[in-house]
Amino acid sequence: MAQKIQYRKEFFDRDYTLWEAYRRVWKYARKYKLRLAIGVLCGMITAGTLVPLFQLVQPALRQAETMDDRAVAAAQSAKAESSAPASAAVTASDSAVAPTDGAPAAHKHHKSGFEREIARNSKLPSWYPQVEKLAAKCGIKLQNDQGGMGGALLLIACVIVPALAFVRLLLMYLNHYCLSWSGAHAVADLRQEMLEHVTKQSLEFFGRVDVGQIMMRVCADPTQIQTILATILSEVALAPFEILVSFGFIIWFAVTNHMLPTLFLIFIGFPLFVLPIQMLGSVIKKWSRRSMERGSMIGAKIHEILTCIRVVKSYNTEEYEKQQYEATNKYLLKSTMRGLRFGLLVPPTVETVGVLLLCGFLVWCYVMNVKVSDVAPMLAPLLIIYKPIKQLSKLQVQVEVSMASLNRIYSLLDCHMELPVNPNPVRKATFDDRISFEDVTFRYESAEIDAVSHATFEIPRGKVIAVVGGTGSGKSTTSGLLARFYDPQSGRITIDGVDLKDVDVGDLRRLLGAVMQETILFNDTIENNIRYGTPGATHEQVVAAAKLANAHEFIMAQPEGYSRIVGEKGFSLSGGERQRIAIARAILKNPPILILDEATSALDTVTERLVQDALNNLMANRTTFAIAHRLSTIRDADMILVMDHGRIVERGTHDELIAKNGVYRRLCEMQQMT
Repeated sequence: MAQKIQYRKEFFDRDYTLWEAYRRVWKYARKYKLRLAIGVLCGMITAGTLVPLFQLVQPALRQAETMDDRAVAAAQSAKAESSAPASAAVTASDSAVAPTDGAPAAHKHHKSGFEREIARNSKLPSWYPQVEKLAAKCGIKLQNDQGGMGGALLLIACVIVPALAFVRLLLMYLNHYCLSWSGAHAVADLRQEMLEHVTKQSLEFFGRVDVGQIMMRVCADPTQIQTILATILSEVALAPFEILVSFGFIIWFAVTNHMLPTLFLIFIGFPLFVLPIQMLGSVIKKWSRRSMERGSMIGAKIHEILTCIRVVKSYNTEEYEKQQYEATNKYLLKSTMRGLRFGLLVPPTVETVGVLLLCGFLVWCYVMNVKVSDVAPMLAPLLIIYKPIKQLSKLQVQVEVSMASLNRIYSLLDCHMELPVNPNPVRKATFDDRISFEDVTFRYESAEIDAVSHATFEIPRGKVIAVVGGTGSGKSTTSGLLARFYDPQSGRITIDGVDLKDVDVGDLRRLLGAVMQETILFNDTIENNIRYGTPGATHEQVVAAAKLANAHEFIMAQPEGYSRIVGEKGFSLSGGERQRIAIARAILKNPPILILDEATSALDTVTERLVQDALNNLMANRTTFAIAHRLSTIRDADMILVMDHGRIVERGTHDELIAKNGVYRRLCEMQQMT
C-alpha cells in the first residue's frame, strides 16, 4: 500500500492579506526607489506615445476615402461627358475656361476648393501644423498644390511612426531593465535577511522545523519578489496607463464627434473582459499555494535523502527512496498541472470574449450605417487595449502565485524564537571564578515535562564536572543551557556572578569551546575546518593544534595533506579522524571553558585511545563540563552529577558515588567498571 503524501505545515505558518503582503515588499524595494521610479515613469510615458498614433488613424482613413470619392466622381464625370452632344461639350468647355492666362479656370477653382475641403475634413492632429512649418523650413513640402495629403501620409509612414516606435522601444527597455535590476537586488537582500533571521533562531526552533523546507523557503521563494518588481510592477506601470490613455482618447473622441451612444455601448461591454479573471482568480490562488507548498516538499525530500545517504546505502533502500520521491514528485505535479490548467485558461477566455465583443460592435456599426473612418479612431484604442488587458489577466495569475510565496516568506520572518539580547550587554573577556546553575528549570515548547528540573550546581574554574545518566535524562539539554543555546524558564545561570542573559553573546561564545559526539565538518579543506572559528590563525598554528589532537600523522599520510577536501560533513574521513579534526579546532580556538559531549563513545579501542589522549591535551588547564556515556572516561572528574528525568539525583566523586550504592553504582555495574 502506497504511503499517503501530505504537506506538513510548519507551526509558524499563517496567512496574510494582499495588502499586508505587498506593503511589506516595499521594504525591500525602497532601497532602489530611484531606479524603480525611472522604470515606472518610463512605463507611464510609453503609454502616452499611443496618443499620436490614435490621432493619425482618422486622417489616414479620410484621405483614403477622399481619394476613393474623387475617383468615383471623376468616373461619373467622364461618363456624363461622353454621353453629351459634342456641341454641348464644346460650349460647356468654352464657357468653363477663362480667355486670359492670368485668371484661373472656374473648374480649377472648384477643384482647389474641393481639395481644401478634403484637407479640412481630414482633421489632422493639432501638432501637425508645427511639423509642417518645421518641414517647410527644411525645404520639404508636405502638401501638393491642391492641398492634398500625399506628403503628409508619406511623413507619417516614413518618419513619425518609426520615430514613435523607436521611442517606445527605448522607454520599454528602460522600464524592464530598471525594474528587473531593482528586483534582482531586492531578492539578494531578502535572501540575506532570511538566512540571518534563521541562523539567529534558538536550537529549539531547529528541533521543530523541517530543515529541507526551510532551505527551500530561503532559496526559492524570494524569487517571487523579483517577479513582483520586474514583471508585475512593470505591467502595473504600463498596462493600466495604456488602458487609461486608450479610454481617455475614446471618451474625448466620442464627445467631440457626438458619438455618445457608441461610447455607452463600449462601456457596457468592457466589464465582460474582467469576468473570467475574477471567476478563475480564487481557484488559481488555491492551487498556486498548494504547488508552492508541495514544491518545498521536493526540496525537503532531496535534503533528507542526501543527508541520510549512509543509512540509505546501509539498508539498501535506494529503490524505496526512489518510490517515495516519485510519489512526492507526482504529488507536486498534480497541483502544478491543476494550477497551470486554470492559469492558461484565463488569456484565451479573455481573448474569446474580446473577439465576440468586437464582432458584436461591428454588427452594431453596420446596422447603424456608421462609416469606417468615423468608428476606426475608437476601434484602434480598443484593439490596443486588448493586449494590456490580456497582460493584466496573466498578472492575476502571477499575483496569486506570488502570494503563496509571500505567505511562506513572512511566516518565517515573523517567527521569533531567537534568544533575547540585552541592549547593554556585559562585556566578558575572561573567565575568572565559577559558573553557577541556580535552581534552573527548562522545558521544550513541544514537551509535556521538564527537560531539566530545579538544577543547582557550580563549575569552579579549572575543575572537571561530569554529567551521567540514561537517555532523556537531560544531560545534553544541560550543556545547551550552559552554552546558552536555550534560556531557562526559571532560575538563572551565571558566569562570575553575571547572568548569561546579560553577557555579550560574542564574548560568551569566545569563552566556550565544544566537541560533540556527532562531529560536523564543512565540505572544505582540513586546514580550513581546523581554522573554522579562528580565521586569523596561521598554517603553523593549525599544524600545532593538529599535532596536539593526534591528527597530524593521518593528515600528512595523504598527498593533499592539509589541503584535502573532507567532503559533505567529513564524509571522506573516518569517525576517529573527524573527532580529532574537531578537537584540533577546539585546541586552536583555545577557550577557557570546554563542553564535551562524549567524543569517544562510537569509536573502536585503538582510535578511542588516540582521541582520549587528544582530549586530555585539550582539557589541560581548562574548565571542563563533560557529558559521559562511557563512565570509564570520567573516573577522575572533580565532581560527577547523576541525572534522571531532568533532575540531579546524585552528586560527588566516583568513589563517593560508588559508596552510596545508588543510581551511579548501578550504571557502573551495567558497564562492568566497578
